[in-house]
Amino acid sequence: MNAKAETEGGRLDSLKLGVAVLLMCGGIYAFYYFEDQHAVLRVLGILAVAAVSLVVAAQTGMGRQVTGFVSGARTEVRRVVWPSRAETLQTTLAVLFVVLLVGVFLWLLDMVLLWAVQILTGQGS
Repeated sequence: MNAKAETEGGRLDSLKLGVAVLLMCGGIYAFYYFEDQHAVLRVLGILAVAAVSLVVAAQTGMGRQVTGFVSGARTEVRRVVWPSRAETLQTTLAVLFVVLLVGVFLWLLDMVLLWAVQILTGQGS
Protein backbone atom coordinates (compact mmCIF):
# COMPACT_ATOMS: atom_id res chain seq x y z
CA MET A 1 0.00 0.00 0.00
CA ASN A 2 2.84 2.40 0.86
CA ALA A 3 4.65 1.67 -2.42
CA LYS A 4 1.42 2.36 -4.31
CA ALA A 5 1.05 5.73 -2.58
CA GLU A 6 4.65 6.61 -3.44
CA THR A 7 4.08 5.65 -7.07
CA GLU A 8 0.92 7.76 -7.30
CA GLY A 9 2.69 10.65 -5.55
CA GLY A 10 5.63 10.27 -7.93
CA ARG A 11 3.32 10.32 -10.93
CA LEU A 12 1.51 13.35 -9.57
CA ASP A 13 4.84 15.07 -8.92
CA SER A 14 5.93 14.29 -12.48
CA LEU A 15 2.66 15.69 -13.76
CA LYS A 16 3.11 18.88 -11.72
CA LEU A 17 6.67 19.31 -12.97
CA GLY A 18 5.45 18.74 -16.53
CA VAL A 19 2.79 21.40 -16.08
CA ALA A 20 5.39 23.80 -14.69
CA VAL A 21 7.69 23.18 -17.67
CA LEU A 22 4.80 23.60 -20.12
CA LEU A 23 3.81 26.86 -18.42
CA MET A 24 7.34 28.18 -18.80
CA CYS A 25 7.51 27.08 -22.43
CA GLY A 26 4.16 28.77 -23.08
CA GLY A 27 5.37 31.93 -21.38
CA ILE A 28 8.53 32.01 -23.47
CA TYR A 29 6.50 31.40 -26.62
CA ALA A 30 4.09 34.20 -25.68
CA PHE A 31 7.02 36.52 -24.94
CA TYR A 32 8.24 36.20 -28.52
CA TYR A 33 4.78 35.90 -30.12
CA PHE A 34 3.70 39.27 -28.71
CA GLU A 35 6.88 41.07 -29.75
CA ASP A 36 4.86 44.04 -31.02
CA GLN A 37 3.73 44.78 -27.45
CA HIS A 38 5.72 46.94 -25.04
CA ALA A 39 8.77 45.19 -23.62
CA VAL A 40 7.69 46.06 -20.07
CA LEU A 41 4.39 44.21 -20.50
CA ARG A 42 6.11 41.19 -22.02
CA VAL A 43 8.68 41.04 -19.21
CA LEU A 44 5.97 41.40 -16.55
CA GLY A 45 4.02 38.63 -18.28
CA ILE A 46 6.94 36.21 -18.36
CA LEU A 47 7.76 37.02 -14.74
CA ALA A 48 4.17 36.24 -13.76
CA VAL A 49 4.27 32.96 -15.69
CA ALA A 50 7.62 32.09 -14.07
CA ALA A 51 6.18 32.80 -10.62
CA VAL A 52 3.16 30.56 -11.25
CA SER A 53 5.44 27.88 -12.67
CA LEU A 54 7.67 28.02 -9.59
CA VAL A 55 4.64 27.78 -7.29
CA VAL A 56 3.44 24.70 -9.16
CA ALA A 57 6.93 23.14 -9.09
CA ALA A 58 7.26 23.93 -5.35
CA GLN A 59 4.25 21.69 -4.67
CA THR A 60 6.23 18.59 -5.67
CA GLY A 61 8.47 16.54 -3.39
CA MET A 62 11.60 17.86 -5.06
CA GLY A 63 10.22 21.39 -4.84
CA ARG A 64 9.68 21.02 -1.09
CA GLN A 65 13.27 19.78 -0.73
CA VAL A 66 14.60 22.79 -2.66
CA THR A 67 12.43 25.15 -0.62
CA GLY A 68 13.75 23.61 2.62
CA PHE A 69 17.33 23.91 1.38
CA VAL A 70 16.89 27.59 0.48
CA SER A 71 15.27 28.27 3.85
CA GLY A 72 18.15 26.57 5.66
CA ALA A 73 20.69 28.47 3.57
CA ARG A 74 19.05 31.79 4.47
CA THR A 75 19.19 30.84 8.15
CA GLU A 76 22.89 30.01 7.87
CA VAL A 77 23.65 33.27 6.05
CA ARG A 78 22.05 35.20 8.89
CA ARG A 79 24.35 33.41 11.39
CA VAL A 80 27.54 34.38 9.54
CA VAL A 81 29.72 36.96 11.27
CA TRP A 82 30.65 39.30 8.45
CA PRO A 83 34.00 41.15 8.59
CA SER A 84 34.06 44.86 9.32
CA ARG A 85 34.96 47.42 6.68
CA ALA A 86 38.47 47.82 8.13
CA GLU A 87 39.09 44.05 8.12
CA THR A 88 37.87 43.81 4.54
CA LEU A 89 40.10 46.68 3.44
CA GLN A 90 43.15 45.22 5.19
CA THR A 91 42.59 41.79 3.68
CA THR A 92 42.07 43.25 0.21
CA LEU A 93 45.26 45.30 0.44
CA ALA A 94 47.20 42.26 1.66
CA VAL A 95 45.93 40.19 -1.27
CA LEU A 96 46.80 42.95 -3.76
CA PHE A 97 50.31 43.27 -2.29
CA VAL A 98 50.94 39.52 -2.50
CA VAL A 99 49.61 39.38 -6.07
CA LEU A 100 51.88 42.27 -7.06
CA LEU A 101 54.85 40.66 -5.34
CA VAL A 102 54.30 37.27 -7.02
CA GLY A 103 53.74 39.00 -10.37
CA VAL A 104 57.06 40.85 -10.14
CA PHE A 105 58.83 37.65 -9.03
CA LEU A 106 57.41 35.67 -11.97
CA TRP A 107 58.31 38.48 -14.39
CA LEU A 108 61.90 38.49 -13.14
CA LEU A 109 62.07 34.68 -13.29
CA ASP A 110 60.76 34.80 -16.87
CA MET A 111 63.42 37.37 -17.81
CA VAL A 112 66.21 35.26 -16.28
CA LEU A 113 64.97 32.07 -17.96
CA LEU A 114 64.65 33.87 -21.32
CA TRP A 115 68.20 35.18 -20.97
CA ALA A 116 69.49 31.69 -20.06
CA VAL A 117 67.70 30.03 -23.00
CA GLN A 118 69.05 32.65 -25.43
CA ILE A 119 72.59 32.06 -24.22
CA LEU A 120 72.24 28.24 -24.33
CA THR A 121 70.74 28.23 -27.84
CA GLY A 122 73.11 30.87 -29.19
CA GLN A 123 70.30 33.30 -30.07
CA GLY A 124 71.62 36.08 -27.84
CA SER A 125 73.89 38.58 -29.52
